[in-house]
Amino acid sequence: MKEKLQFCLDKISLIRSKLPKKKPHSEKYYKMIAFLNKYSLVFHFILACVLTFAIEVISRRDFLSTISFLHNHTLAYLYNAFIVFASLSIVYLFRCRAQLRVLISGLWLFLGTINGLILSNRVTPFSYTDLKCISDLFAMQNTNYFTAEEATLVVGVVVAFFVFLGFFFAKGPKYQGKRHFVLGPVSIAALLLVGLPITTQAAQGSNILASYFSNIAQGYADYGFVYGFSTSVVGRGMSKPDDYSEETVDAIETLVNSSKEQTTVSKGSEPNIICVLLESFADPYEVNFLNMSEDPIPNFHNLESNYSTGYLTVPVVGAGTANTEFEVLTGMSMQYFGTGEYPYKTILKQTDCESIASDLSKIGYGTHVVHNNTATFYSRNNAFSMMGFDTFTSKELMNITQYTPNGNWPTDDILVQETVKALDSTKDQSDFVYTITVEGHGDYPTEKILTDPAIKVSGAATEESNNQWEYYVNMIHEVDDFIGDLITAVDRRGEDTIVVMFGDHLPTMGLSDSDMKSGDIFKTKYITWNNMGLPKEDADLTAYQLLSQITDQAGIHEGTMFSYHQTQRNSETYLNGLENLQYDLLYGKRYTYSGEDLYPATDLQMDVEDVTISNIRKNSDRNILAVYGSRFTKNAKIFVNGEKVPTNYISSALVTTSLDNVKDGDTISVNVLGSKGILLRAGADEVVYEDPDVIHETETEDPTETTEVTVPASTWNLNMPSSEKTDMKSSESTEVKSSENTEVKSSENTEVKSSENTEVKSSENTEVKSSESTEVKSSENTEVKSSESTEMKSSESTEVKSSENISDTLGR
Repeated sequence: MKEKLQFCLDKISLIRSKLPKKKPHSEKYYKMIAFLNKYSLVFHFILACVLTFAIEVISRRDFLSTISFLHNHTLAYLYNAFIVFASLSIVYLFRCRAQLRVLISGLWLFLGTINGLILSNRVTPFSYTDLKCISDLFAMQNTNYFTAEEATLVVGVVVAFFVFLGFFFAKGPKYQGKRHFVLGPVSIAALLLVGLPITTQAAQGSNILASYFSNIAQGYADYGFVYGFSTSVVGRGMSKPDDYSEETVDAIETLVNSSKEQTTVSKGSEPNIICVLLESFADPYEVNFLNMSEDPIPNFHNLESNYSTGYLTVPVVGAGTANTEFEVLTGMSMQYFGTGEYPYKTILKQTDCESIASDLSKIGYGTHVVHNNTATFYSRNNAFSMMGFDTFTSKELMNITQYTPNGNWPTDDILVQETVKALDSTKDQSDFVYTITVEGHGDYPTEKILTDPAIKVSGAATEESNNQWEYYVNMIHEVDDFIGDLITAVDRRGEDTIVVMFGDHLPTMGLSDSDMKSGDIFKTKYITWNNMGLPKEDADLTAYQLLSQITDQAGIHEGTMFSYHQTQRNSETYLNGLENLQYDLLYGKRYTYSGEDLYPATDLQMDVEDVTISNIRKNSDRNILAVYGSRFTKNAKIFVNGEKVPTNYISSALVTTSLDNVKDGDTISVNVLGSKGILLRAGADEVVYEDPDVIHETETEDPTETTEVTVPASTWNLNMPSSEKTDMKSSESTEVKSSENTEVKSSENTEVKSSENTEVKSSENTEVKSSESTEVKSSENTEVKSSESTEMKSSESTEVKSSENISDTLGR
């Protein structure tokens, strides 16, 4: 072994001896290096100032804006340079100083470039918490947050930079002077750990900098990207209030209990509560310069005129939906968190959190979430579990076929039936349903892609901006249709129900306070509806007060935070008490709960209906195995003996795979998967496949002839991409041929009986009602559209065909 090692070393020495020798540097070169080393601190600060200026130009995408920042906020600019200077001081710990300067400078420029790219597509600048959302960003399909060219350019530049850095570290100069192994590290530690914090506090105390950004975009603009991003790194979570103690929390609880009312709704007759987040929804008439050809949101305005409404102050502008959502559902305020914080991605990753869901569950409510976007975006599947919800129906569990004209987002009409389905999933139980829309989401195209828009818009400063506004207004015009359809469907159910809807933030359109009739870009609107005769009580609220107001009107007085808002909103110590309670529940010792965990995370169930298998069919001619069942979606995958196999989605009742993937005796199941292959909903059945061409020892007679179902081949396509729409219409007649009496039994013992009308019972005994439980759009006839785009038109009776009677496109 030693001989082999020595042989290798000799070879390396031989190769190195043959390489060209480095030419000695001139005396002028060494004098320049000595000069730079002697005054390196001065050059470091000059470099820091240059880097800070370059970062601001890149972030703002405007040279003149950077000059204005330098002129109007000179001390803030110098503080940003000081942060960069402090980071550059790390190079004094090593000999490869030139290389490390390049590395640190490159990292700052890279962060500034990312911020510039983000600000070109949204209002909220880049913060540390965004790094936790990178997986969500790449999981988002059909969005224009960055183009392929931008992504390729960034990756190419990063790769080239690190290749260059590798050569520079190998061939570049190294510091040859004396190093101070004690004084150097101590000085740098003092600068970073003492000097920087003291300077920061002094700057904040002198109002050179702000310690909290009520508007993160404005904060970055006023105080610089370097400071803004740095505060998002070190200012995470909540700081402990100065007066936080058990005595303080007990005093708050005493105040609440002394004025708290008892819940007056009787058990079993509580009203359903539906809370709807309207993505990027704003009343276009609130924008001063816009003109519309007609009212784009008549349903919204009708509810505004007849039921409780008001302005809603939200914590974000243009983006950050999850933070408005967090405030609404928990009654907690984002103002006490650090810059750019997303609690869903931070504290709720490790701590359960009392919310409206857990509070209403205590008095018997079923709690559900419905959202036509991916389950893992903003880590919602985890957050909703931490907040105590029972079920979550996400995009992967819906058969979405309709998208916005630019193809970015699903339309919201599917949410009507999914919301009603959640209400119907519990028997003899009231429900809280939180529905999240996406149709109004940006970005909004600058080119004109609506050739004949329903609403014509004018008034914007440029043609490109007007195209954006026209597109946006027509999208929320369709969202307004969803609002009307949802109210109609809920009203027809005949149960006491309260609906509250709100805009989570203004759209990403570069709006300023002066553009808005409210005078504040942090104000959206909320509207309500009820069929209980509740009086109209208008009030301007914050997002964290919204549901306490709704439950108060309903006679529900439950929960730590919601009871606090209901009783202390007009108190002089309101905000101090809010901060102490919020800290106690999330980061403190939970004195409110006597140190116990009263609201543990739930075992969140994805969707409210089972994925079932009713039949399996082999088709040797096409070399496919057809699996029939119910509640299949484009994310449904066939599993063979627990392993996923390539799957073709045909309809909500049919998926197929190649016969090469299965053999006699294999166990077949169908599961619904999310991004990165996460199991969202496991199938309710596992069926053992018996190959009809294999003779089994237990067979004593000829097998019964298989039922054949004939249907035109045009209704399906085995090679159809999962994104295409499969439309199986009940209007096509299905001819069922059988030898005598064929009895089809599913793994759930589902019995299908046929006389004149067909009665279908699912594995969960779910009834399909054309007038109550289905999304209903009414004109003269009632048209019920399922998530698979299946049309069921009723005149005198509604014909419902089960998955067993779906056209057997595959033969035997």
